[in-house]
This record gives sequence, structure tokens and C-alpha cells, in this order.
Amino acid sequence: MTVYFVEKKGWRFDFMRKGERYTQAFFKTKREAEKAEQRMKDYLERPKSTDMAFLDLVELRLDEVKQRLSNDHYMDTLYHARRWVKDWSGLTCSEITIGLITKLRDERSKISNQTANKELRYLSSLFSWGIRKGYIIDNPASRVDKLRVEKQPVYVPSLGDIEKVLREAAPDQKDYLYCLRDTFARSREINNLTWNDIDFDAKTITLYTRKKKHGTKTPRLIPLTEDLLEILRQRYKSRDISVKWVFWHRYYSRNQRKVVNGPYRDRKKFMRSLCRRAGVRYFRFHPLRHAGASFMESIGIPISHIQEILGHENRKTTEGYIHSIGNSKNEAIEKYQQAKRKLQVDKIICND
Repeated sequence: MTVYFVEKKGWRFDFMRKGERYTQAFFKTKREAEKAEQRMKDYLERPKSTDMAFLDLVELRLDEVKQRLSNDHYMDTLYHARRWVKDWSGLTCSEITIGLITKLRDERSKISNQTANKELRYLSSLFSWGIRKGYIIDNPASRVDKLRVEKQPVYVPSLGDIEKVLREAAPDQKDYLYCLRDTFARSREINNLTWNDIDFDAKTITLYTRKKKHGTKTPRLIPLTEDLLEILRQRYKSRDISVKWVFWHRYYSRNQRKVVNGPYRDRKKFMRSLCRRAGVRYFRFHPLRHAGASFMESIGIPISHIQEILGHENRKTTEGYIHSIGNSKNEAIEKYQQAKRKLQVDKIICND
């Protein structure tokens, strides 16, 4: 039996070919595992060459992303792949030329240069993966120049504006925003939060991210503020014991063809109306991380501690989240002016 079900790992295919084992897991259905297995067998049975059908490369890459990386990453890759396959499904990888990719880039630039550059990154990642696996030998996307993007300053809402938005929020929305604000979490980390991730006795919350190398699911422990602890205790008392998530909704599942309970994938839509009612500039969830990091830095929290709370591997990433708030810039310029005046006075005294 080469296709079978494994508890907590879903459906898996597993077979041997010329002394080598080929296996993948985490497929939702037996049919998905069988299709992925057949694609792998078809590829292995072909004469080895330095080229392959572009569609085959895309399908193999999607299988691996679905198994190893986050669902969000898989959905992003699938979103781009559908566009590539629509135009290039009948071509081999060697027939995907710089000219074709440049044409795609220019078409996507009609939305924005950032959109075009993102398309190039995903396509280049596909070809690079194919090279690492030995399927192909060239990455034409790596030789297509990215378009110029003028970086705009990140808008970080003030603590006062955040409070105004909280006052306009419905109870469930307010709990969700408090959780984002007081844990400095990414929205997907809160969307996937379960009651098992909260330790009321230790007053801690465990957040999980896959934004690490190879998509490894990595936990980090965050102390709970007293305000958030009380909010979560109240939600726990009134929870539906049949549902494991802290924030969830009922929706129609196309795969299961029925209404199910499950976590949110995206809740940003309500922020536009909240900001409008609060009379503040529109912002979404991620700026709350920037605002929190900036505030902690302004009150003297070491950047290494901020980095650990935000879950960044690289210090430079954390530095990008810190924006001056309050009068810090004014104070810096004032100190500069005072120091400059002192130097000028000292110079005059020396000349005399």
C-alpha cells in the first residue's frame, strides 16, 4: 500500500524506486495523495534531461509547498501559478524565455511596480527550486530586471488613534484587536490561536509562526498583560467547548460541501469601517506591530527584547519596525543644535 492515512499528518504517499524512497504527507484527501504520487512516478519514468514541461514543474512545486510551508504561502503560490499556467501550460521550462517573463512583468506593472516585482520573485523562486531539485538547469526569471519602487514611509497609527478605533469596535472585534495589540502578533498567529496555547496560571500565550527557514513551525512565549488576561478569561468562560480556536466563525467549506466551524483566514475588512467611524486614517492589523515596537523602544526597552517579542530572527528586521514617536526627533535635533552652539562658543574662546 503506497497511499495511506497517518494520524495528525493526513494522507501520505510512500514508495521505493531504484533503492530510493519517495514520500510526501499532509494531503487532505486520499485522491490528492494519489495524484501527487502519480505525478512523481510519471516524472521518474521519463528519460532524464535538463528540461521538463513547465506544468509539471509547477505541479511538483505546489505539492512541496503544500506539504512543507504554511497554507498562506501555498495559496499565494497557487494564485501566481494559475496565471503562469494559463499562458504557458503547453511549454517546456526551456521555452519560458526572458522575453515572455518580461511581457508578464510589464503586464502586472499596470497594477503596480510592486505587484510586478512580487510576480518575478515567485517565478524566480519556482525556477530556483527546480534547479536545486535537478529538474532544470536555468532560471530565466533571475535575469529579468525588477522595476523601480519608490518606498513610502510606513504609516504607524498613534496610540490615541488605536484607542479611538477600539472604542468603535464590536465586542468580538475589540477582543481580537486587543489580542493583536497586546501580544504584538501577526494576524495569522491570532487567527490560528487555540485555547491550548494559553496558560492562564502562568499568564502566558504561545504564538506559532512559519516565517522561518524551510517553513518550520516555531513557537514563542509571550507574557499576557493584565487587560488581555481578563479578556481571554471572559471569552474562555463563554466559549463553545466543541471549538478549539479562540477566534472562529462558521462558513461554507467548498471542499467538504457543508457549513463548518473554523479559524479566520483574513479579517481586515472591518478595519476600514472602524477607522472611518473613529475619524482616523485607515490602517490594518500589521501597523499595530509597528506601533507596539515603536512604543516599547521609546520607553527604553532594549531592541533585543523587542526582537524576541516580535519573533524576528534578524535584528535589522526589528529595526525596520521601530519608528520615532512623540518628540524624539525634535529632542534629537535640539541636542544637535546645543552641541553645535557649544562647539562654536569654544572656538571663539580659543581664538580670543
